[in-house]
Amino acid sequence: MNFVISPAPIPVVPVAGASDGFPVRRIYCVGRNYAAHAREMGSDPDRDPPFFFCKPADAVVPVAPGVTGAVPYPPQTANYHHEVELVVAIGKRGSNITAARANDHVWGYAVGFDMTRRDLQFALRDKGRPWELGKAFDHSAPIAPIVPADHCGHPVRGRVWLEVNGALKQEGDLGDLIWSVPETIAHLSTYFELFPGDLIFTGTPEGVGPVVKGDLVSGGVDGVGELSIRIA
Repeated sequence: MNFVISPAPIPVVPVAGASDGFPVRRIYCVGRNYAAHAREMGSDPDRDPPFFFCKPADAVVPVAPGVTGAVPYPPQTANYHHEVELVVAIGKRGSNITAARANDHVWGYAVGFDMTRRDLQFALRDKGRPWELGKAFDHSAPIAPIVPADHCGHPVRGRVWLEVNGALKQEGDLGDLIWSVPETIAHLSTYFELFPGDLIFTGTPEGVGPVVKGDLVSGGVDGVGELSIRIA
């Protein structure tokens, strides 16, 4: 088949320690999955079913290990925020997945930043409108290389942290997730059939805050990796 326009390239995230790449199909994000972060966003943490939003696949900004990626300050915001998260890379198709079998569908893990135009997000939230302008914009998903689960296992505990210009801003532990990774996959798979290439950003600990042009933003998840970007 011929195309009437040239198809867009497939977004690809590098694999740690390899020359291979992980093609990105979809990006799902879990909202307010740490109790302290839910409180700082003005919500009460509870065990209601998790909620999700999406980013476009080409929002990823792959950053090689040991490199500081460049991420442009986005337009139409005066309150641009950092959020560090464990990212799950799906490697096996499935729907209505049980939590007990969820890890069978995980190919690997990475560190990612869910960059957010907070002023737009809050303005839309307060009007009961979708969050896309605040969350699903260009370059809003910087991500470190994906570590295969065969190498790092399936982490259930580990420090999650983020610094801005060397000052600690966010710190938590994977054990503080309201909904664990297997539970998150189980819930999400009741709404969408998951496919290889899907990424799931699993939520951020408390301490989110603004960044400005020139800031160096570094973060990581113990046992998974680190990510560093400069706001350009």
